[in-house]
Amino acid sequence: MNNYETVFILNPVLSETQVKETVMKFEEFLTSRGAEMVAKEDWGLKKLAYEIQNKKSGFYHLFQFTAPGEVMINLETEFRRDERIMRFLTVALDKHALSWAERRREKLKSKKA
Repeated sequence: MNNYETVFILNPVLSETQVKETVMKFEEFLTSRGAEMVAKEDWGLKKLAYEIQNKKSGFYHLFQFTAPGEVMINLETEFRRDERIMRFLTVALDKHALSWAERRREKLKSKKA
């Protein structure tokens, strides 16, 4: 099992319900194929650095998970097929990136408390 982090941007014209449905779709996609979710983050609506599909903003979401390597090909194919996804990026995490992600999550938790 490898550690991964995926950030994806959803179309800004989607309703809150549609955004939640899309996020749940991809979470279920991963868990049904043996992935284990480590963390999920909703970064909200953010302005893009440059226009994508004539849009100036998008809903950002992050998934951190462990999964077998062969799941990634299917996940990225599914991202490409879904018209609600404007962009996505998946990276494999090494031990240094894992520790950094854990520190970042702890820092976010302490700010919310």
